[in-house]
Amino acid sequence: MRVLKLGLMCAALPWLGGCIARTAFDVATAPVRVVSKGVDMATTSQSETDEKRGRELRKQEERRGKLDRQYRKLDERCHDGSDKACAERDKVGREIDALAPGSPGN
Repeated sequence: MRVLKLGLMCAALPWLGGCIARTAFDVATAPVRVVSKGVDMATTSQSETDEKRGRELRKQEERRGKLDRQYRKLDERCHDGSDKACAERDKVGREIDALAPGSPGN
């Protein structure tokens, strides 16, 4: 019985050698992979910066469009005599002006 177990273990050694070598390789290269991943995460490429800026501009344009539509509706109500709509329209107008290129915060 012992001879059979010993024979099976000896027969399995060639396959285990690859596993052991692969594990040793993984352990040896792990610090390099961790450091390179950290550097990659800490730096921002130019394309990533451009993509982020593009998303910000699209979001700002979307906000500007919503405010323009809101301003027009409030302007109509203001012309119909609603003082509350006039005050709200003026507030929305200031928000639109703040989104304009060259305004503080842009």
